[in-house]
Amino acid sequence: MNSHTDVHLLVVDDDERIRSLLHKFLLRNGFLVTTARDGAHARRILAGLEFDLIVMDVMMPGEDGLSLTRDFRATGTTPILLLTAKGETAERIAGLEAGADDYLAKPFEPKELLLRINAILRRAPAREQEARPKVLNMGSTRYDTERGEMWRGDEQVRLTATEAALMRIFAARPGEPVSRGQLVEDLGRGSGRGEPAQAQERAVDVQITRLRRKFEADPKQPRYLQTVRGAGYMLAPD
Repeated sequence: MNSHTDVHLLVVDDDERIRSLLHKFLLRNGFLVTTARDGAHARRILAGLEFDLIVMDVMMPGEDGLSLTRDFRATGTTPILLLTAKGETAERIAGLEAGADDYLAKPFEPKELLLRINAILRRAPAREQEARPKVLNMGSTRYDTERGEMWRGDEQVRLTATEAALMRIFAARPGEPVSRGQLVEDLGRGSGRGEPAQAQERAVDVQITRLRRKFEADPKQPRYLQTVRGAGYMLAPD
């Protein structure tokens, strides 16, 4: 079993039973775990601590998980996994649009939650890149493939874990189309989902839309992250 002793998770759920079960399960699997009973409690904890990943219920009294995700994402890039009692694709898409990295419908097997957490952590910005520095320019924005960082002038552009993973995928093959199905697999979304391929690909489309907003002058008329009809998406740097 992999050791996650340096990985700190925040679990936000108003159901005390679920909160306690997740706390014990994730501790047994080697994570550091802090729990919050609602959105206000989570905000107080986040004001003083940094986490590697947030696991958060959508339906909570007071501020719900979607609103919290949207607010957290405006200022930070900590990966977020949403838990929802609803199975409709529309709500899951709403979670991704709010800035979540993944979602899991209740009820779920704890082992699948563990797989999903590990997949998100693997996608988080990595330090290992090609030995030689390489920069891809996209207008006024540049992407450093060695560091996995995006910059506009002297200002770093914040990327979520999923956006950073997408940039690594595209930067590894500039000028080459990558199919939506391949992106689903590369992002680790293709296993254990039990969800139609069309819904998984739609989720990738949402992430692409969010990524385009980070560097396209007109995201609706993308110049650099292009849609290639019948082939998927392609990064076309200057």
